[in-house]
Amino acid sequence: MKIHLFVFFVEKNKYALRLSKVERIIPVMRITPLPSAPEIVMGVINIEGNIIPTLNIRKRFGLQEKELNLYDKIIIAYTAKQRVAIVVDDVAGVVEYEEEKLIPSKEFLPVLPYFDGVMALEDQIILIHDIDRFLSINEECLLEAALC
Repeated sequence: MKIHLFVFFVEKNKYALRLSKVERIIPVMRITPLPSAPEIVMGVINIEGNIIPTLNIRKRFGLQEKELNLYDKIIIAYTAKQRVAIVVDDVAGVVEYEEEKLIPSKEFLPVLPYFDGVMALEDQIILIHDIDRFLSINEECLLEAALC
């Protein structure tokens, strides 16, 4: 069975989300800080009157922080509980991949719970991010309290 993955860049690394979790891509915009939010939350953005928490993928992946620039993109995605935004450096688009060729994250990256698996292409590896596990239970509770 084929799956569709949305591929994006952070630094020079490629990551992916299952396409079914992606709502849309927008240009970078001002992110308003959210007091009392967990450290992994950059702040919130307003999309058509909806307040959406913006998650810091660089912090989660242990990458160096950088200032936002006009070329960055924001991915609006769905978790099991809410819509979230993720700032990325660029987007590559959608790829189709055989699900049986997907390497489960337990086999490849057992200590990183926020990955769903690994897609191995001819000359590269793409880590598939599990947006539903991006926030810990504690971080979800802190975020929910900060949004109220």
